[in-house]
Amino acid sequence: MVEDDELLMTPGPTAVPPEVREAMAQAPLNPDVQAEFSPFYRDVLDKLSAVHGTDDDALVLSGEGMLGLEASVASLVEEDDEVLCLANGLFGAGFADFVEMHGGEAVVHEAPRDSGFDPETVKSAVEDHDFAVATMVHCETPTGLLNDLGEILSVLQDAGVVTIVDAVSSLGGAPVPTEDIDVCLGASQKCLSSPPGLTTLSVSDRAWQKVEQTDQDTFYTSLEPWRDVEIPDDQPPHLPYTHAVSNLYALDASLDRLLDEGLENAFDRHAEVAEFCRERGRDLGLEPVPADDALCSPTVTAFRVDSRASDLQARLESDHGVVVATGLGEMADDVLRVGHMGYNADRQRVAETMDALAEVFE
Repeated sequence: MVEDDELLMTPGPTAVPPEVREAMAQAPLNPDVQAEFSPFYRDVLDKLSAVHGTDDDALVLSGEGMLGLEASVASLVEEDDEVLCLANGLFGAGFADFVEMHGGEAVVHEAPRDSGFDPETVKSAVEDHDFAVATMVHCETPTGLLNDLGEILSVLQDAGVVTIVDAVSSLGGAPVPTEDIDVCLGASQKCLSSPPGLTTLSVSDRAWQKVEQTDQDTFYTSLEPWRDVEIPDDQPPHLPYTHAVSNLYALDASLDRLLDEGLENAFDRHAEVAEFCRERGRDLGLEPVPADDALCSPTVTAFRVDSRASDLQARLESDHGVVVATGLGEMADDVLRVGHMGYNADRQRVAETMDALAEVFE
């Protein structure tokens, strides 16, 4: 075994590196009264901006990644706004639920769960409607599909549509076209390999303008209180609520790991390990859900296993101490998912996982 009694290879939460766990264990400052929290917090936001790859405002919210999805919709969608929801997976479709919940009109543009979107078809949909906002997912973890969003984001940007992108399972593991995204969402427990508990965002000026125009009928799930947060040099920051300090310590250490490696090196590592994982799976007669490798995510591989996922998952853990994930929704028992994101984008860890799977098949 690589390090611990069990090898956690799920597509988030991931295994957490020892130095990140150690950082989380340090005595927490009180961010509401201790001035020394301010330079630490400002440094975390600067590192986060570097990982997001944008000069847009960086935010960290206290809450698991799902908070970012709802908060972005709650903050940007006015009652009766038409919202384009691009859906070729569970999380893309889930955006429509948030839109309807907050009074918007969701127009769902669907594509098969094993293929991407056609930019021309999206362009036609935009021309036929007056969309205020559009939502989409970069990496659909239930199927291991990475959407190519470049042309689509250009179409939406040209039309003046504010874009929300769930990059929770790709940020830090694959290039994200953040320069064309108004609200880009990440989370601590995925490619950053930090414990669950924090949502990360980058927010453009255009998104802030839409926030100002939108009636905010919620507090905790609103971005508006974070718009003009002050971080003085010699005083505590003026935060909307007490932040999750220990999680921030862990996030800081995770960001250091990633930036010390270099983003391009991290992207290459993820791509190489993902290809290795798919090759080992095909040696066992398993195929990824997207048949085209160009659509396969570098952060998670979803293998088709036809009604065997729960059994394989249980045997991997009980017999080999390897923890992987099954599918979600209607594909729950037909997909076995290996997470190779962040700390787990490691050839040795993936090799041990696939060796265990080979023994289970034998």
